[in-house]
Amino acid sequence: MTQTKVVLKEVTAETVRAVTELQVTPEQRGYVASNAVSIAQAYFHREAWFRAIYVESELVGFAMLRDHTLPGAEAPRPEVSLWRFMIDQRFQKHGYGRRALELVVAHTASRPGVNYLHTSYVVGPHGPKDFYLAFGFRHTGEVKPNGEVCLSLDLQRMKG
Repeated sequence: MTQTKVVLKEVTAETVRAVTELQVTPEQRGYVASNAVSIAQAYFHREAWFRAIYVESELVGFAMLRDHTLPGAEAPRPEVSLWRFMIDQRFQKHGYGRRALELVVAHTASRPGVNYLHTSYVVGPHGPKDFYLAFGFRHTGEVKPNGEVCLSLDLQRMKG
């Protein structure tokens, strides 16, 4: 049995509308911003790095990092955070999210001086907490002022 190929691709003028039309389940909508909002925010943050997630040629999701190692980042430092991550409701529960996150982690591990990938989640019954913990993220003990709980993934541990 061959494994379906998951890839990250740049969002282009030709694909942006389709990316903005992707949606999580109705129960998940309070846990992640829409892709349209995410892409709009990205254009005002030089540290934003975002990609569409594809399975073969089928668009299935969206990922966005806050990468402070990028040229022009407002506060340059060796730090990367998973800012947004979603798989369209039609493609959830097929392992695509995990494989896409593996690609995001590999990209993050290639950034100079970066040893951790940070993220956070909104607490609730339909949030991504279990997905992130099963992947290997660990609680940092920090809670953001907006109530989001912070997690961190040790990239050195993932390599070894």
